[in-house]
Amino acid sequence: MLKELEENIEIILPQEGLALKLKESTDLGRALIIKLGFDPTAPDLHLGHAVVLKKLRQFQQLGHQIVVLVGNFTARIGDPTGKNKARKPLGADEIAANAATYIAQLSKIIDVSKAKVLFNADWLDQLNFAEVIQLASKITVAQLMQRHDFHKRFSENQPIAMHELLYPILQGFDSVHVQSDIEMGGTDQMFNCTMGRQIQESYGLDPQIVLCMPLLRGLDGKEKMSKSLNNTIGILDEPNEMFGKTMSIPDHLIPEYIDLTTDFNTATKLGMKARIARGENPMEIKKLIAHNLVAQYHSVESAHAALDFFVKRFQYREFEAKAFEEISRQSLHDRFGDKVKLVDLCYFLKGTTKSAMRRLIYGGGVQIDSTKQADPEIFIDLNHCFKIKLGKRSYFNLI
Repeated sequence: MLKELEENIEIILPQEGLALKLKESTDLGRALIIKLGFDPTAPDLHLGHAVVLKKLRQFQQLGHQIVVLVGNFTARIGDPTGKNKARKPLGADEIAANAATYIAQLSKIIDVSKAKVLFNADWLDQLNFAEVIQLASKITVAQLMQRHDFHKRFSENQPIAMHELLYPILQGFDSVHVQSDIEMGGTDQMFNCTMGRQIQESYGLDPQIVLCMPLLRGLDGKEKMSKSLNNTIGILDEPNEMFGKTMSIPDHLIPEYIDLTTDFNTATKLGMKARIARGENPMEIKKLIAHNLVAQYHSVESAHAALDFFVKRFQYREFEAKAFEEISRQSLHDRFGDKVKLVDLCYFLKGTTKSAMRRLIYGGGVQIDSTKQADPEIFIDLNHCFKIKLGKRSYFNLI
């Protein structure tokens, strides 16, 4: 169980913390309280959010209590979270609309009926100014300046507003209210989550452990997936859009997407990565990923339809866009007559060995009018024109 839960987790703080918490849960016969907080700063969840949510689902399936904490108070402050300037605070109406959308989408991944959904305005709005000062007194400026983006901005003489310094303190106080055993987030949230440990201890509580998941990179292949960067695959994207976006990810992200977005078993994931390492066409692996994602968030039938749509629309268009060498159909007809075996035709056009052409055909490297041909012994009718692709670089148009 521990090994499965630790899969894909990038940071466990303290390192032995998860094992100890699970043992405590077993010994005391109580479910762990696992907190995930997020500010409703954009209305749609994407695959980057899903990385953490799917780990939460694992805990939920083991009977632990999931607490989804909606930061409807802290969203009014604005967490810079790795940025070099403060995030723009949101208005109450926008926060409420985004939060409602988020909660509806959570059911795509976790069982919302068994989770607790809390809003931190319910307790943070109740603090008076003296209580806020008392809370702030539990953390030093030196501790806050350990946060990377604060330290960087301070070193570069960039402004840091006081309300930004309060944000991680308030997030830590959320952990006191929830009495969480574990807090989860992306690696960009590690500082805020560890702040919860410190503030829990200052209130005499056992400190939560922190589990940080990797940040999924977006369609640009560089930055983390983010609505503000317009590089996302949304979990509510229509099947064809989800499939097409997945097919557009840069090739170097394929192993990352296999691990963090698919629900294939471990053996299948390892097999897919081995195929990439052997030099197999990355597009074929992307199709498997895209099909799996659509099946997860829509249905298997939708995944089949999206694959069919992609192949017919986009691969055919790519095939048609290639530069074809023109070959006289009549010259082939004069040489072979009305029909010719595919292997003989390929051998004539490519000029290598017939055994090499058979391997190319069996490997899916030959297409006629964008349809793959798998039988080297099939007869090709030379009484009409067609286009043929041989391997990755040879394209011929019979005219």
